[in-house]
Amino acid sequence: MARLVSLNVGMPQDVPWQGRTVHTGIFKYPVEGRRLVRRLNVDGDGQGDLGGHGGENRAVLVYQRQSYEHWRRFLGRDDLEDGRFGENFTVDGLPDDEVHIGDRFRIGEAEFEVTQPRVTCFRVGMRLGEPRMPSLLVAHHRPGFYLRVITEGHVQAGDEIVRTRTGRHELTVADIDALLYLPGRDRDTLRKALDVPALSPGWQGSFRDLLAAEEPPAPRGWSGFRPLRVARVVPESTTVDSLHLAADDGAPLPRPEPGQYLTLRVPGAGDPAPVRSYSLSAAPSDREYRISVKRDGVVSSYLHTHLAAGAVVDVAAPRGEFVLAEDDRPVVLVSAGIGVTPVLAMLHALAANRASREVWWLHTTRTAAEHAFAAEAHRLLASLPHGHEHIRYTAENGRLTRETLSALDLPVDGTAYLCGPDAFMTAMRDSLVSLGFDPTRVHSELFGGVSAINPGLTGVVRKTPHPPAGAAGTGPAVTFARSGLTVPWSDGYPSLLEFAEACDVPTRWSCRTGVCHTCATPLLSGRVRYDPDPLEPPAPGDALVCCARPQDDVVLDL
Repeated sequence: MARLVSLNVGMPQDVPWQGRTVHTGIFKYPVEGRRLVRRLNVDGDGQGDLGGHGGENRAVLVYQRQSYEHWRRFLGRDDLEDGRFGENFTVDGLPDDEVHIGDRFRIGEAEFEVTQPRVTCFRVGMRLGEPRMPSLLVAHHRPGFYLRVITEGHVQAGDEIVRTRTGRHELTVADIDALLYLPGRDRDTLRKALDVPALSPGWQGSFRDLLAAEEPPAPRGWSGFRPLRVARVVPESTTVDSLHLAADDGAPLPRPEPGQYLTLRVPGAGDPAPVRSYSLSAAPSDREYRISVKRDGVVSSYLHTHLAAGAVVDVAAPRGEFVLAEDDRPVVLVSAGIGVTPVLAMLHALAANRASREVWWLHTTRTAAEHAFAAEAHRLLASLPHGHEHIRYTAENGRLTRETLSALDLPVDGTAYLCGPDAFMTAMRDSLVSLGFDPTRVHSELFGGVSAINPGLTGVVRKTPHPPAGAAGTGPAVTFARSGLTVPWSDGYPSLLEFAEACDVPTRWSCRTGVCHTCATPLLSGRVRYDPDPLEPPAPGDALVCCARPQDDVVLDL
């Protein structure tokens, strides 16, 4: 008979970690006596990061005594007390390869349902002083699992655990964990997993995405950088020029998706050659690409003053996930200044397809003289049966506000695409959501670095990317393309992720051990090696920066 051997709780706290502060509830300690388990957690317990932990489907975390014994042997540790893995219930029995998603158990007065395996999170490694732990939990098929509270009630150490129902399809916790994180997944098993009603919504979404994806798509375009010729330069306003780029031999180019961008390496603008990204601004074409550059900064000014027809520039293939969705929903395109470029490409695509849905074009810039593509956008909108246009010059009428948007009677069932400065996009997103737009259908494209995903970190102040402190490295050149920074690698850093963090380059991560793929980053050129090896390789053309080091000069889309 399985048994609850330790009941562990702990409230979130701020913990120092690698010179930063993490807000976490991973620190759990055994308590005596009975505790009431409510819908969201055990009395006296809390979760620090509700985006990754907690909620109805992750109210209680379970880990097994048998897994503790396994890790004591594997890690050579004698300090692994109950609660050390962040679990609320330390149990005797209930192994991950026998418990099913959807199983229900009676413990004391309460009843619970198994909803998902433990989330791969760096904080378990932080708690144990073993950074590899998120990867090891998956590789050894010992993740532990979460419970949903079906019936609230008191529990205490010593309570027997009685199975009251078996989950549909009898897919074990270990099965489900491997299905998400390990290679060789079976599509029939994915379908079965999606037919388990108890499986938490987040994992269902991940499995739907995996099922929708066929074989990994071959990378579009080319690897690294290739030379393209400047076919012509066209002034668009007092501050913006467009560069039309084509293959030197006239051969077709890979057709981009509307909203994607190009990354240019510009040797003449600095040493080392700076790398910058510019959105494609014309209709998707395989004949030539158009980027539109505002004269602002050293590299953009160099492009304005030094590149003429016939010049050659090094270009990486089109990429980017800020692309127009293929559906019939109304579209709201919102831009400020040079942020017009990716949404203009979307407008071209809508006009080329003679879209019958509502299309709203909202653009703001300082003055009419600086208004690039005014006639072009107006012509495209006029070709659409349900095109709407609102232009605002801030020098005359002030900024776009929630009140302005409200007066336009925008279609709140539509999809919005935003591009412009950070503050503008934050204000527009907040305004659109407050007016009734679904937050999941409000998309944005950032200038510069990616939007960071750093779970649990508090007090983070975004800084301009810079070389790391201390003596310069002597290794390969590492270029963070979006951040406009090239610095020599130093072997004092265990990974490209930690190197990027030392440079204050915005990053995305969760497990930090090559499991979750949150850190997957387009590798524009160069090669990396892994330590530790990821449990599943990234998609072609990507690098898992949390466990990667450069083999030679690399350019990362960060």
